[in-house]
Amino acid sequence: MRALSAFVAAIAIAWAAPAAAQTAPPAAHPLTHEDLEAYFDGFFPDALARAEIAGAVVVVVKDGHVLLEKGYGYSDVATHAPVDPARTLFRPGSISKLFTWTAVMQLVEQGKLNLDRDVNDYLDFKIPDAFGKPVTLRNLMTHTPGFEEHIKGLMVDDPRLFYALRDAVAGTTPARIYPPGEVPAYSNYGAALAGYIVQRVSGERFEDYVARHIFAPLKMDHSTFEQPLPPRLAPDMSKGYFLPRDKPQPFEFISFSPAGGLSATGEDIAHFMIAHLNGGAYDGASILKPETAALMHRAAFSPTPPLPAMALGFYHEDANGLSIIGHGGDSQVFHSDLHLILDRNVGLYVSLNSAGHETSPIAGLRPFLLAHFLDRYFPAAPPPKAKPFAAVPGDAMKIAGAYELSRRSQTNFMSVSSLTLPIVVVPAKDGSIGFPGLAAVGLAPKWVEIAPFVWREQTGTHRFVARLENGRVKWLSSDLFPPIMVLQRVPFWRSPMLLLPAVGASFVMLALTVLFWPVKAVLRWRYGQKFGRRGRELVLYRLTRVAALLYVVAFGGWAWFLLAGQMRLSVFDSPSDGLIRLLQLVSLAAVAGTLVSILEFVTALRDRERPWWTKATDGLIVLASLVLASFLIGYNFFTLSLNY
Repeated sequence: MRALSAFVAAIAIAWAAPAAAQTAPPAAHPLTHEDLEAYFDGFFPDALARAEIAGAVVVVVKDGHVLLEKGYGYSDVATHAPVDPARTLFRPGSISKLFTWTAVMQLVEQGKLNLDRDVNDYLDFKIPDAFGKPVTLRNLMTHTPGFEEHIKGLMVDDPRLFYALRDAVAGTTPARIYPPGEVPAYSNYGAALAGYIVQRVSGERFEDYVARHIFAPLKMDHSTFEQPLPPRLAPDMSKGYFLPRDKPQPFEFISFSPAGGLSATGEDIAHFMIAHLNGGAYDGASILKPETAALMHRAAFSPTPPLPAMALGFYHEDANGLSIIGHGGDSQVFHSDLHLILDRNVGLYVSLNSAGHETSPIAGLRPFLLAHFLDRYFPAAPPPKAKPFAAVPGDAMKIAGAYELSRRSQTNFMSVSSLTLPIVVVPAKDGSIGFPGLAAVGLAPKWVEIAPFVWREQTGTHRFVARLENGRVKWLSSDLFPPIMVLQRVPFWRSPMLLLPAVGASFVMLALTVLFWPVKAVLRWRYGQKFGRRGRELVLYRLTRVAALLYVVAFGGWAWFLLAGQMRLSVFDSPSDGLIRLLQLVSLAAVAGTLVSILEFVTALRDRERPWWTKATDGLIVLASLVLASFLIGYNFFTLSLNY
């Protein structure tokens, strides 16, 4: 579920930027403490109030020095405790991965790890063989190991459900759905696996390794991967909120700790940014050799040229003619971004302790800030209106259709998440394309082809690019979101435009069947009419309605479970295993009941005395049951494994 939510958020994030890019000031403001403070003081109070966010921390570094670190709002709404950039800990989410990748590269420098060696050589359990290729650390760092999305136990509120790192990665290996090194598909599991390799090879617990070899030399005294927090740091942890008026949420335990378990202050993150911008060095200490830091920052995998590429762990987000690398991070309530503007030796970090109001998504505030920051201090000329290089309607027709994210589950029931929001490309006669399904987040209505299979928004800079293989579209990508995933075409039979209406209509048909079953019985009793079926026919009639009821209960139960998990990730964990098995049993009974519905329909067709409308109703019940049965089977709701 969250993969698609993240994609939509990324669209909203990037779409906040174009207006600023088109009105960039002709001259840059001086990048000084005074100008930054005036700028952020004008930006944050109003932005936090509008988005309903309790507090934020922002940090800017340049040339080895902190230009500004400042907190806004509250770390605890109830006590009005302010955000202190030097003491208040935030959860930067997946920015944690940058520390994991840095640890990996430290061990590469020492000759203890090889980026292109089979990761099984470093493990005490085995990643199953697939596609005739091993998974390597380079694959993990570029998010190309080929693992499907894994969400079970990713984030929990109960410390009793928190797994040690080895148990987390050894017991939850996701299926491999792509050949390694080929398809970008963001993987929390892959980062956690890399962290466990650091632990195995170094002989130190991952948390201890990072504390000793990264935090200590960088003087990051208020940072930790420990969960729960150590007593000396716990009092300084910011509360996390969905909305400031809500009660604070529990501390989020992340079993895939190397992928997202960091707690840190803004000031400590400043030290980390300075080190990476300064060839691995901070205040006389070094965590990486300059050439290693440079290697981490260079393009390492380009899924869709000419769009930005993946570096080793970082991803490129180049803008305004500048080389920029960075990473975002999101838990359920904390939301963060880290950007390194390599060409100017500048780092920008922002972290927020609330999810924000749904009508003012927090996803948009962070990139809005980055876009305006760039336009204020490193402006670029507004782009000219996009003009087609040639009228090639055939290119648009070739990419038309429905798409899904490469970052997805495919072998378990979470594969249904790809249906959450249709991603549909609609071609126009003039060769332009549109994305009507994403209109809710303000996507441009028209994208003009400016080069072969490269479309750009008419009045902005963002692009959609199709990658072809043997003359056919392999995938579609955009600089609206990082190069950690791509859009892959959906087969016609799985198109949301076809499947969702069919499933919806089928569910309604069976729900009405269940509803009218007792209603008709009451009406017959009220008017003294006898039911015309006896014996075997009566049994088939009743069993058909029972099967319809089972479908209604099964789909209602699955929908509740998936929506509850979307709202709170801790639902997707071991305590729900019993519910999943129950839903699978009900679903299996419903599918088996389809045979009874078919038999009832055949019996009705042979009965010349039955009116045509009852036969039509029985036929619609069979059709609806077959559609729902195909959906349950096709989207892997029946699995022996509870790993998802």
